[in-house]
Amino acid sequence: MKDLLYKIAITQIPMVGAVTAKTLISYCGSARGVFEARKRELMRIPGIGERTAESIVRQDVLSIAEAELAFLERYDVRPLFYLDKAYPSRLSQYADCPLMLYFKGEADLNAARIAAIVGTRQPTPHGVAVCEELVNGLNDYGALVVSGLALGVDAAAHRKCVEIGLSTIGVLGHGLRSIYPAQHHALAERMLDCGGLLTEHISTAQPDKEHFPMRNRIIAGMCDALIVVETGKKGGSMITAQFADAYNKDVFAVPGRPGDRNSEGCNHLIKTNKAALLESVADLAYLMRWETATPPLPRQATLFVELAPEEKIIVDLLTSYDMLSIDQLIVAVDKPGSQLAAHLLSLECKGVLRTLPGKRYMLVSKAM
Repeated sequence: MKDLLYKIAITQIPMVGAVTAKTLISYCGSARGVFEARKRELMRIPGIGERTAESIVRQDVLSIAEAELAFLERYDVRPLFYLDKAYPSRLSQYADCPLMLYFKGEADLNAARIAAIVGTRQPTPHGVAVCEELVNGLNDYGALVVSGLALGVDAAAHRKCVEIGLSTIGVLGHGLRSIYPAQHHALAERMLDCGGLLTEHISTAQPDKEHFPMRNRIIAGMCDALIVVETGKKGGSMITAQFADAYNKDVFAVPGRPGDRNSEGCNHLIKTNKAALLESVADLAYLMRWETATPPLPRQATLFVELAPEEKIIVDLLTSYDMLSIDQLIVAVDKPGSQLAAHLLSLECKGVLRTLPGKRYMLVSKAM
């Protein structure tokens, strides 16, 4: 509990973002160690200048963290440190992932299949109907649906999930003490029994304008596939799509008629090869290799299979981790993506490796 106090406190220090906080904790050994370090010790850490070090040693943020701990306990909110097992593993692999998340609900943030749905705050009736149809399709695959609890498409996705009993997560741009927009309070309450609410902000944080683009990176980071239903060429949905593209996620967009304002963003994503054209969940399932309505059973690994030297390196890496993304493997193996892809395909054919949604990989033996 004491260490959690310092983990929360470090997120409240001005000039210390998620990346800097992780660097500080790494060099100081713990979050508490950051607060116990002297200014000159902090300044020896790469990337920590005098102003940042001064900000750290002079900040009195422990009282804020203590108040937050009391809120978490009172309202049964789960704090998730980025190294915790329950933290969204798809999100944790990115350097800018939040140091801390706060979750209220029952859903598994590491579900086998996670799809995000985003779109305009002013959808057409057709857009709402398409959104609801997509949620029905995702239900057949048991996917967890993530969105931002905003007006329009986000709310339509959440409502349909609640209606049919499909798990759904609302990622907030503010703390859990309130709900924004206020008219979604009842919807949010219903989502707690059918998913949950997730935020990187402490409970007192307000829905400030700058919070929402950062909220969008969480939506993009924790999903396997991002679906854009209706959107203009600018706005939060396009920002989310940009994050998803940067995170090497699979992005899908529902096409619309040329000239329609709500279709400009989707059509642009498709036209510029930033998204695959999506007409139904069947398109997504095919491209994501969701071949069956329930996650496929792993194939039995072959005993004493012969491995090439490069394949053995990959297997040794996956033996040490539950799963790794393609980007993590490229860095670890230090091979061009094309060569690595060939080795991964060979291992899959040999029944040693299993491909997961979102270009992630794990050993078949660990999937059993």
